[in-house]
Amino acid sequence: MRVSTNTIYETGTSGLVRQSGDLFRLQQQLSTGRRVLAPSDDPVASARALEVEQSKSMNDQFAVNRRDASSALGFAESQIATAGDILSTIRERLIQSRSATLADSDRKAIATDIRAMFSEMMGIANSRDAFGDYLFSGYKSTTQPFSGSVEAGVSYAGDDGQREAQVGSNRRLAISDSGANVFMRVPSGNGNFSLTPDPANRGTAVLDAGSVTDMSAWNDPANSGDFEVVFAVSGGVTTYDIIDNASGNSLLTGAAPGGAPLPRTFLPGDVINLRSNGGSEPPFNFGARFSMTGAPADGDRVSMQISTSQSVFETIGDVILALEQPASGDANALAKVSNAIGSAISNIDQSTDNLLTARARIGARSSELAALDSLGEEVNLQFESSLSTLRDLNYTEALSKLTQQQAYLQAAQQSFLKVSGLSLFNFIGA
Repeated sequence: MRVSTNTIYETGTSGLVRQSGDLFRLQQQLSTGRRVLAPSDDPVASARALEVEQSKSMNDQFAVNRRDASSALGFAESQIATAGDILSTIRERLIQSRSATLADSDRKAIATDIRAMFSEMMGIANSRDAFGDYLFSGYKSTTQPFSGSVEAGVSYAGDDGQREAQVGSNRRLAISDSGANVFMRVPSGNGNFSLTPDPANRGTAVLDAGSVTDMSAWNDPANSGDFEVVFAVSGGVTTYDIIDNASGNSLLTGAAPGGAPLPRTFLPGDVINLRSNGGSEPPFNFGARFSMTGAPADGDRVSMQISTSQSVFETIGDVILALEQPASGDANALAKVSNAIGSAISNIDQSTDNLLTARARIGARSSELAALDSLGEEVNLQFESSLSTLRDLNYTEALSKLTQQQAYLQAAQQSFLKVSGLSLFNFIGA
């Protein structure tokens, strides 16, 4: 068989190119640390590595989402904490304002101070995050949630939604709170019931916040939670009756109040219990009580009702208006101011508890984010390990192959030189 010179060169060149390509591929593997440089190197490993990379990318995105969620929750918590500090300051100022030595001008000065804090509270409630979204507007992130004033009251334009972030493959976490839940839906009074003196009262009685002494009795289905204490003064003796507004009947006589004398006597500082004293009174016990100082006038009334919702802005606004009313030298007016202050302090305590509850919810979510971060890091390590197994290079094996491939290439070069030198022209004329 004749082998042409052209064939010799083509075969030699092809061998050298192949050996050089194999050597170059090994050098690329060593420089990149990757065994699989192209899908054709290992189709099965490449397909599996692509799946793992996609899962890892999703896990990385969840980590970014958790970081953003943590930042949003941290900012919301700081705003709520500031709101709590404002309420604490207002409470201190209200306690100062109860001093009997203060003049009308002093109370107005305190009211002015509290007005500034009212505005500050409005600013917090309307605060925005780094993206310009309102923190406490629910899903309506571009709508200012709160508007109004001390005199006109404050309204809420947001909704009850909570914006969420995907922080895990199977977990969406709330990263905002509705302003209605944080600032508007605050239990009034002591959290179980509220006491409201009739605006037409003429006496000097001042109420405390009251308390529930027997929760099971207070929760009795027979308790309407809607009562009115009516006072009468005759011959220097003050008595009172307790009316169940649901039936219109007296708890003390079992009949509608009328011409019969009011059955219980009252002295300043006495405790008024919603339970029977025995004797001729019908048996009843609703497990609630309150006390009064000062002296009620004939016909004065106090309403007791199950707590409803009252916004923190209404609480602050009401007490501002009360402090601005002239009362010096008028015992009845001073009693009304004192009752307004006492009611505001009770409501502020409820507002503070509501803010603490909101902070606790945020804290629970932040703790969950930390746990998810820890889990995400572990999952990421597993993905890295899987990718390393599928794609990374065994350097010991690769270096051995590199040395071997260099020897192959050198041998191919030497062989090509020898073979390419075989020619009849070398023997002509010899």
